[in-house]
This record gives sequence, structure tokens and C-alpha cells, in this order.
Amino acid sequence: MVGQGKSALFGRMVALLALAGLAACADHSIVHKRPMASASRPAPLPDSAAFRQCTARLDAAQVRYTPLPNQNHGGGCTVIDAVKLMDIGTPTANLGAMTCPLAATFAAWARYAVRPAARLYLGSEVVRIETFGTYACRDVRGTGGTIAGKRSEHAHANAVDVAAFVLADGRRVSVLSDWHAGGATAQFLKIIHQSACKRFPTVLSPDYNAAHHDHFHFDMGGKGGYCR
Repeated sequence: MVGQGKSALFGRMVALLALAGLAACADHSIVHKRPMASASRPAPLPDSAAFRQCTARLDAAQVRYTPLPNQNHGGGCTVIDAVKLMDIGTPTANLGAMTCPLAATFAAWARYAVRPAARLYLGSEVVRIETFGTYACRDVRGTGGTIAGKRSEHAHANAVDVAAFVLADGRRVSVLSDWHAGGATAQFLKIIHQSACKRFPTVLSPDYNAAHHDHFHFDMGGKGGYCR
């Protein structure tokens, strides 16, 4: 009887170990059947020939910039072949995504028009350029408000709005306050506006409409030669 009892006990232990082994195998198989989370792919960086040629211009001008991923935000709003300007030689506020041609043209305008004109007409250096920004997914703003269904060049990071200039002597020259003021500050604004008209395909000032009463609008759209 004792021998039979030991055999029965041994048999139960073997059975329990077998069940435990099966449970472990079952848990192991469940772990391996869990789906792996798919990693989202980053948006591609620009690599077109035109983009490389444009960034070569920025490099030659010793402009610091960061390439931005190509993005389609929907609703007709895109950021393609764009950069973020980090240093154009003059600190500039509120610059976001800009198409590379816009960025290169803006940097050249600041260097070859704004700075020399400030020294000549205002007797001081420009230490800061203030803008209202670049990319915005919106329609064109006309005299009566936005024009529905007509996307602004801002919706393609292809425009920049310039509002004011801060000088080393503490003065602040703004489009809002000084465009119609007369004197040296107005002359300075008129000169850099004329220079912009030679560089950007489209240039709008307070003389265009009320929507631009406080800034210059520069963009790379259109066929060129639109200067108001």
C-alpha cells in the first residue's frame, strides 16, 4: 500500500509539472502573437535639384538654416522645399517655414538693402527685423476680408510679412507708424520697398489696401513685377 501511495503521489506531481509546462508554453505563444506597433515614418526632407541649388546660394552667403520636411497639411496648404532661417546676419522675429527661394531672397534683401539703407538714411544699424510670420494655412486677404477659395502664398510658406525694424540707437521704425510719416524714416521704408520690388515677384505695401496697412507683404508667387 505504501508503494502504491508513493506511486500515486509521484504520478500527481508529474501531471502537475506537465500542466505547468503547458501553461508556460501557452503564455509564451500569446506574447509572440501580439502585433508589433508600427513606427511612423518621418516626412522626407527636400532633395530636389532646385532645392540643392537654392541651398547652395544660402551656403555661399553664409546664411544658417535648417531644411524642413516636405509636408501636405491638407486643404491646399503645403510646405515643400522649405527651410527655417536661423541666422541671416540680423536677428529676425517670427520666421517660420519658408520656401528656399523666398528665404534666399529675403536674406539677400536684408543684407544688401535694409542694412545699407538704415546706415545711409537713419545713421544707425538695424539690430532686429520684426515680421508677422511666414506660413499660415489661409486664404488671400483683400479689402473686404478673406477671399474664399483663393489660397494665399502664405499657405505654401512662400510669403513673409515684414512689420518693423529696430535700430541700434533704440529707435523702432514700423510700417504702421512711419510709412506715411514723412522724413528720414519714411524715406528709408520707401527705399527698401523699392529694392524689394526688384527682388520679389510680388510686393504689397500700405498703398495696396487696408489689409496691408501695417506691413510689407513679399512673396515668390505670380509672374513678377507686381509692386504696390
